[in-house]
Amino acid sequence: MNHMMVISGVERRRRWSQGQKQALVSAAFAPGACVTEVARRADVHPNQLYRWRSDLVAGEAPGFAAVEVRPDRDDGGLAGSVIMVELAGASVRLAASAPPALAGAVIGALRR
Repeated sequence: MNHMMVISGVERRRRWSQGQKQALVSAAFAPGACVTEVARRADVHPNQLYRWRSDLVAGEAPGFAAVEVRPDRDDGGLAGSVIMVELAGASVRLAASAPPALAGAVIGALRR
């Protein structure tokens, strides 16, 4: 038996709030998640999730990146907390007490 959804009124498209979009994108692109399965559960096309992701990324402030906080077993001889920066296949470890100007210069060098 086939099912049909009838949308009455002038509006024929569903409206998704920004929060709903963010939640679906987060679920779809979480480690181990399957974009197709998340899209199927939400009754959207997988390409829509990719579009929402690029729209959300484009709306973020430039110069910011996702951060992962995890315990570091080997501090590499640095006392205290360590900041590890990984960009373009290169990684650098800085002491958490490093001046912001130095950290910015290191990140700028990694981007080049």
